[in-house]
Amino acid sequence: MSLIHRESLGLFRVTALAITVAVAAALPAYAQVPVTADADHARLLASSDAKAAANKRLVYDFWREVFEGGHMELADKYLAENYIQHNPGVPTGRAGFVNLFSKFVKPSPIEARVKAPLVSIVAEGDKVVLAFVQELPDPKEPGKKYSSTWFDMFRIENGLIAEHWDPATK
Repeated sequence: MSLIHRESLGLFRVTALAITVAVAAALPAYAQVPVTADADHARLLASSDAKAAANKRLVYDFWREVFEGGHMELADKYLAENYIQHNPGVPTGRAGFVNLFSKFVKPSPIEARVKAPLVSIVAEGDKVVLAFVQELPDPKEPGKKYSSTWFDMFRIENGLIAEHWDPATK
């Protein structure tokens, strides 16, 4: 590739990026369709695949009993000892999870259903994804909120949660 061609290509890329940024900045904010929860948890847990249904139930019950209920003494029922954590604010390993959450989550009665506003539970292979309604303060309109979606994904191995991902940042 000639030097002139490379410089032209570089100029084209810079120009295209500048145009894209200018167009995006000029676009008006569009009304968002709010994210809504699905109250039918039994339907969310159902699957024609027995393994997928079992994996969904495992993650759902972990969320109810350990995460929301604060019953860290039940963590070994759900989390593999060498549980891998990809959230930068939570340590890897079952012991690390229990140690961190024991500091600020106190046990409470275990509810029959997940309390957080669930949108969906999807299971495929060894993965289960929980999607939740997430309400956030609107940075452009103080005092108002908008909804978005939070995702937690789990990998199941030997009947236990072996790995976790979510979109959390440092």
